[in-house]
Amino acid sequence: MKKVNVLILCFLLMCCGSVVAQIKISHGPYLQNVSSDEATIVWVTDRSAVSWVELAPDDGTHFYLIERPKFFASKNGVKTEGYVHSVKLRKLTPGTKYRYRVYSQEVLDRDGHEITYGRVASTTAYNPATFVTLDPRKTSVTFTVVNDIHGRSEVLEKMLALTEPAKQDMVFFNGDMVSSLTNEDDLFTGFMDVGVKAFAQNIPMYYCRGNHETRGVFATSFQNYFSPLNPELYFLVRQGPVCFVVLDCGEDKPDSDIEYSGITDYDYYRTLEAEWLKEALKSKEFTEAPIKVAICHMPPKRDWHGEAEILNKLVPILNGANIDIMLCGHEHRHSKMAASEQVKFPVLINSNNAVVKGAATANSLTLEVLGVDGTKVDEIIIRK
Repeated sequence: MKKVNVLILCFLLMCCGSVVAQIKISHGPYLQNVSSDEATIVWVTDRSAVSWVELAPDDGTHFYLIERPKFFASKNGVKTEGYVHSVKLRKLTPGTKYRYRVYSQEVLDRDGHEITYGRVASTTAYNPATFVTLDPRKTSVTFTVVNDIHGRSEVLEKMLALTEPAKQDMVFFNGDMVSSLTNEDDLFTGFMDVGVKAFAQNIPMYYCRGNHETRGVFATSFQNYFSPLNPELYFLVRQGPVCFVVLDCGEDKPDSDIEYSGITDYDYYRTLEAEWLKEALKSKEFTEAPIKVAICHMPPKRDWHGEAEILNKLVPILNGANIDIMLCGHEHRHSKMAASEQVKFPVLINSNNAVVKGAATANSLTLEVLGVDGTKVDEIIIRK
């Protein structure tokens, strides 16, 4: 009798263990690289899985009315298996609201071509996440810019509460959101879990990489989480009257510096970025935008090597493109650079304890700088 009870107990413990071990979505989902006709969804699971997104129009019907189309995480026709999942949705309609759910099915075992699947983790159908594609015809745009958080998630939470990004069009993380990338936890506990909770499931977030995101053994994994299906970490974003030129600054010291142990190649990287920039600024996406904003973590100066590289390689191209302002960080203090012969547009350098709240129409751009305590640090108004 006792033996039977022990067997029953073992069986119950095994059952409980299988429940505990069920696959979970540990981080996300969140939006990346939303444009007028595309959007990328990213999320992380605690177990290796194949994944997909189900997409539905925001037409008032229940998500369960019909079977929604599935878009898989795949590469070259093969579904990808892993812990970090990214799915690009294509051929979307500009200025249109969509609902989405994410799914991950655990892969338990592989034996040749045979695959054993486990349970599925998913987001809800009863209150699904949503997003709106960008639209160059939109007459106005609102946005938030934060930088130099360095893993201070509680500071980020306060900053986002000031600007209410869930009610805005878009958010920019302008670099150094962490001090170093040693593992995945640095990203999520440092800032991204706060971002997902505040807005990033539903509002597009664009990441302008800083110099500190280039450091640490996990730095080469950065693009698995941000702009994962884009060719580079620099790009253009057009929303309504504004075209944002998002640049990647690289590191601040020479590649030969002892601190980098011979692992960096940013001088050549910035040369390639300059070649891309020349062509990108010829696009209709940029030339037809009434307002043009450059975003770069490090300001264009001659103080440090990386800043001088930006000044020498990128600024001459931007100088001929009617840039209205460049938004930077890096220095952990608030300052402004007036337009000059060398840099023919103003530069706002935001501190590590302030957030920029932006609003633009075809005729004006307003940038309100708010301290963590809510006090107005500065306001810049550019009229066209």
